[in-house]
Amino acid sequence: MSYTGNVTKGGAADVREVPGLTISKIEVGDFGNNAYLLRCTDTGDGLLIDAAAEPDRLLGLIGDMPISSIVTTHRHPDHWGALEEVARATGAQTVAHPLDAPELPVETTLEVGHGDRVTVGVVTLDVIHLRGHTPGSIALLYQDRHLFTGDSLFPGGVGNTQKDPARFEQLFTDVVERVFDRLPDETWVYPGHGRDTTLGAERPHLPEWRARGW
Repeated sequence: MSYTGNVTKGGAADVREVPGLTISKIEVGDFGNNAYLLRCTDTGDGLLIDAAAEPDRLLGLIGDMPISSIVTTHRHPDHWGALEEVARATGAQTVAHPLDAPELPVETTLEVGHGDRVTVGVVTLDVIHLRGHTPGSIALLYQDRHLFTGDSLFPGGVGNTQKDPARFEQLFTDVVERVFDRLPDETWVYPGHGRDTTLGAERPHLPEWRARGW
């Protein structure tokens, strides 16, 4: 597999072909944000995860092909800095969890919660609500093998909960019960910043994460 998930600001997208989808990952903005373009191989329809920054680069990635949806994984501004411009240019519906949607710069046209589904072409993605980094953080799962986690799960730990024990416990519990307890080691994790990982690489470290509290 030539895909590594290692991208740099201003650099080319890293592209991966999986059954039913083409996944393109790009880094944008001053905070090393990852944006992901998913394109249905049967229909050509696209879905963008986190219009974080640099709208011109994101629109260049999208190109002349359509996108029907832009999913925002959570309310933090570094994940929606280009949302208004990209949504206006593409006409795509905007998707977010109702607990974070009011903080976004455009009206959310499709609110989704845990267990809901989002479609791109003939492909279906499962919504997983992971509470703690923000109240309405969500992940998207494709075929139990490809998990787009926003800022809720990274190589080396769960997302930042600002040293709040209750928020950490909630996020850790959700990540364990809704991700690690459900999905196999082969599941590939595409985070909101930095490099990718797999659940198998991270699973042995769960006790360490709980013990340190972050």
